[in-house]
Amino acid sequence: MIIKLTLTLTALVVQYEVEATILGELGDPMLGERKACQKLIRLKSLNSSTDIGSLARKVVEECKLISPSKLPEVEQLLFYLQNRRSPTEKRDKKQIKPRDPTPFEGMELDEEANINNIDDYVELLYEDVPEKVRGATLILRLARNPDNLEELLQNETVLGALARVLREDWKQSVDLATTIIYIFFCFSSFIQFHGLITHYKIGTLCMGIMEHELKRYDLWQEELQKKKREDPENQNLKKDYDKALKKYQGLLSKQEQLLRVALYLLLNLSEDTHTELKMRNRNVVHLLVKTLERDSQELLVLVVSFLKKLSIFLENKNDMAETDTVEKLAKLVPCDHEDLLSVTLRLLHNLSFDTGLRSKMVQAGLLPKLTVLLDETQRHLAVRILYHISMDDRFKSMFAYTDCIPQVMKMMFDCGEERMDTELVSFCINLAANKRNAQLLCEGNGLKMLMKRALKRKDPLMMKMIRNISQHDGPSKTLFIDYVGDLASQVGQDEEEEFVIECLGTLANLTIPDLDWELVLKEYNLAPYLKDHLKPGSAEDDLVLEVVMMIGTVSMDDSCAALLAKSGIIPALIELLNGRVASQKAPAYLVDLMHDKNAEIRKVCDNTLDIIAEYDEEWGRKIQNEKFRWHNSQWLEMVENRQIDDVEPFLYGDEGEPFLQGGHLLERPDLFYTAEGLIPADSAITPEFFTDFQNGDFVGPPGFHSRNAGPAFGSHWDGVAHANTTTTPVLQGSDRHAGKRYTRTHCASGATDTLPFASLLI
Repeated sequence: MIIKLTLTLTALVVQYEVEATILGELGDPMLGERKACQKLIRLKSLNSSTDIGSLARKVVEECKLISPSKLPEVEQLLFYLQNRRSPTEKRDKKQIKPRDPTPFEGMELDEEANINNIDDYVELLYEDVPEKVRGATLILRLARNPDNLEELLQNETVLGALARVLREDWKQSVDLATTIIYIFFCFSSFIQFHGLITHYKIGTLCMGIMEHELKRYDLWQEELQKKKREDPENQNLKKDYDKALKKYQGLLSKQEQLLRVALYLLLNLSEDTHTELKMRNRNVVHLLVKTLERDSQELLVLVVSFLKKLSIFLENKNDMAETDTVEKLAKLVPCDHEDLLSVTLRLLHNLSFDTGLRSKMVQAGLLPKLTVLLDETQRHLAVRILYHISMDDRFKSMFAYTDCIPQVMKMMFDCGEERMDTELVSFCINLAANKRNAQLLCEGNGLKMLMKRALKRKDPLMMKMIRNISQHDGPSKTLFIDYVGDLASQVGQDEEEEFVIECLGTLANLTIPDLDWELVLKEYNLAPYLKDHLKPGSAEDDLVLEVVMMIGTVSMDDSCAALLAKSGIIPALIELLNGRVASQKAPAYLVDLMHDKNAEIRKVCDNTLDIIAEYDEEWGRKIQNEKFRWHNSQWLEMVENRQIDDVEPFLYGDEGEPFLQGGHLLERPDLFYTAEGLIPADSAITPEFFTDFQNGDFVGPPGFHSRNAGPAFGSHWDGVAHANTTTTPVLQGSDRHAGKRYTRTHCASGATDTLPFASLLI
């Protein structure tokens, strides 16, 4: 029995032969017959998470036709089947290749071309233009047969004569130029002939011809528009316009044939990146974008294919960004030409990696157009482009005003038991980050269906989408009350960590006043789990973070906070904090975030750093210095940048000489408070000094009294000296000393001036 294993989309096919033999009296075979058979083994349980080894052993055990020695082969087939793309994905990956140019007007000849008469055809290239066209057409008929290319190449005069005629006479006849370029295009289809084409500089010549033809096209358009604007009631003028329009259409048809052949030749030559770079230097991108204005779908397929190939290089993509490429491509979406639509979407997908170009796509109105395609065969490309657009927060809200969300929900649930496309679920994750989109996703039974699928398949990506929905306040968050138990039951040691992280994150988002967290913790025994995962090294940082966030959410319930306190979670949190501080990383991150633009972030970081400073003396000094440096940076910069000619009059002595001789204010310690004030003349200001002062530990010099002891500088102590002074704020501290004002007399004349000083925040 001969066994051969093959596979279908969801099954293994065991092909075998059964041989029946009739034996004679002596045991010799007398009559035999063979029959080919096959057995189908359906693999209903095969999916992306299936253990291939176990499944292969099960198949071999249950199918007696398969020998145990075939186990490695079965595993190989199952592995391939597990990772094989669906037919839809294969269709999506199919390369769109422009069709070869079709025979055009000018190629119609009554005579047949014969390779033996090639010398006669070359002789025609030295005659007048009509004979040149005839000779080139006969050579083209030979070149269209790949078997003749080698023989044409061996004739040294053929290609040289064709290149010369093209260079000298292409302006005299569009048919002649098109025919000769077509001949070289036939050679360009084979990479071994590219060097020959480059030798005759056909690529450079083709680009020059294209530039000329596109300028001619603009002139034709301008002339036609002039005739169209003339008096439409005048019959003679109307006839002239109709005649000009007919002529224009004929010229346009021939020109598009020429452009198509020339572009296809350049596309073939661009397989070599060095050649492509030369084309880029000749501004090929702008030529192609200009050609997007044409109506010929076959020509547009070629142009967009060329642009797609170029778009994978940054320089070419930047060239496209400088032109109105996206606006012109938007006009092609949607269209009834399947190949043109497919290659256009592929180009847009390449361009959508650029933030600026994504913005142009939205401005060009592509969002609703791409939404329409979610029901078509190009849905996978449309989803990828929409996913890139949804990455930008500016555009997330716009999806709520299209039919996109109902469409993607339908796509998700149409997947059934099959694995959902990563692009689709990632797109939904981005959509759910917007409040209005989240509400639309929950409409009807939306949230119920999402929860059911996510919990059944243990899908972390879908749970991440649900987590994004749960972060928004409002009606959508209230809906999660029905699923708290389902989510809490997933938090355990046996579940996949990535999935548990998303479940914990979703629960942590449910800051709902009516939710009885104490009951949830008791029923699902979550307190020990939370405590165990606070131990340093017990879990990955992502999971620990979610545990801490979960504790923060449930602690808002007073009875739940008491429960957590009794369970020993508070010491575990402190130990975790100490471990993070000791790692020397967390405090550094918090110091960086201390100056964040968001006020709430600054507030949280500031409070956290205060706690860290209490537990770690070394970090306490660093944090104190950083706060001092940052809070006084503006004043220090002002002092350092002050020029001598800008110094105010009170900084000059009796003799009119400045106190600062080319130096900075901080270089004159005698200007600070001395024994009569706060700071010795030879002392430097340190954060510790102000800390002591604010904590009430400072002992001033003789004559200094605390606030409670009575006045020292003036009639009473309120932070201002009342001695015919003009006051300005010179020292601002936090807490009880914030906003206090001090003055000092430092001029020889005895007049009291003020010295601006930095505000201080410790």
